[in-house]
Amino acid sequence: MAAAGLEALLQRHWWRRRPSALALALLPLAALYTVLAALQRAPYRLGLRRAQALPVPVVVVGNLVVGGAGKTPAVIALLQWLRERGHHPGVVARGYGRRSDGVRAVDAHASAAEVGDEPLLIARRTGAPVVVGRDRVAAARALLHGSPEVDVIVADDGLQHQRLPRALAIVVFDERGLGNALPLPAGPLRAPMPAQVPPRTLVLYSAGRASTRWPGGSGRRRLAGVVELSAWQRGERAGATTLAALAARCRAAGLRPVAAAGIAVPQRFFDMLAAQGLACDTLALPDHHDWATLPWPAGTPLALVTEKDAVKLDPARVGATEVWVATLDFVFEPDFEAALAAAWRATLATPTETP
Repeated sequence: MAAAGLEALLQRHWWRRRPSALALALLPLAALYTVLAALQRAPYRLGLRRAQALPVPVVVVGNLVVGGAGKTPAVIALLQWLRERGHHPGVVARGYGRRSDGVRAVDAHASAAEVGDEPLLIARRTGAPVVVGRDRVAAARALLHGSPEVDVIVADDGLQHQRLPRALAIVVFDERGLGNALPLPAGPLRAPMPAQVPPRTLVLYSAGRASTRWPGGSGRRRLAGVVELSAWQRGERAGATTLAALAARCRAAGLRPVAAAGIAVPQRFFDMLAAQGLACDTLALPDHHDWATLPWPAGTPLALVTEKDAVKLDPARVGATEVWVATLDFVFEPDFEAALAAAWRATLATPTETP
């Protein structure tokens, strides 16, 4: 809990446009972080070390900042985009928050504690083969060994993983942009932001508008509907119940549901529900919340959660509370889709790079 409190404190200061007194006080540590990160990258920049060769192209989807910027929904949308063009994509990820760092395939019997909530969500939403591991190259090789049909690897995060080759990178920003534009721990930056977009890199603004100086395309989030938790766990995604219908039912019964979200920006989820007419009591939980206990009061009649939270919820544990999962769709806007199509054509025309 102390770590979660510290993270929440830092987050409040990171996303201010002007550095706060706390952020300025942390600048010496930020300078040390920047030096250490540069030393880690130096062998690759100097040609002393090279990314490992893989037989298929790798597309890395990641952030320059910590915290959710819409990366996982973008990965899911990219998998669908690749499938529509006849490809057989697979996914590698670290699996943040899981119990070990070893390589493991995500299967139907895996738990979020074993493989991470986001990889488990990706596997359940898409059916694509997913392998997690701190060593992304080892995970990629395990993926290709276990799923030989895979002809393109999508790396969920990994921009800073220098050993992993990449044919294309997609950097995702949300409406918060760079926050105070300072490196960790004074700000949210994982690495300094170059003046120009690096080669073979696309910029995706997940909130539909540019939030940094880099040119890029956009995407659009929307809540597709709600599915009862046990049905969602069985794989149902597009049920007959709409958010508007659930809102009307709550109004008719005088119910005020609880909305709980253990994601990087819970307010984003709450605002999307409110836009659909759902007046909720809100529970903002830490990102990657483990759901070891139920956060709402006993006797809560109805609750709404995100899909990232639903992968950690056992329907048998919720008791009499009726739990609904709000399903999120992410759509590439025409500007980004056109840029992606052009970049992908160039990728296919170029032999897989192993720098």
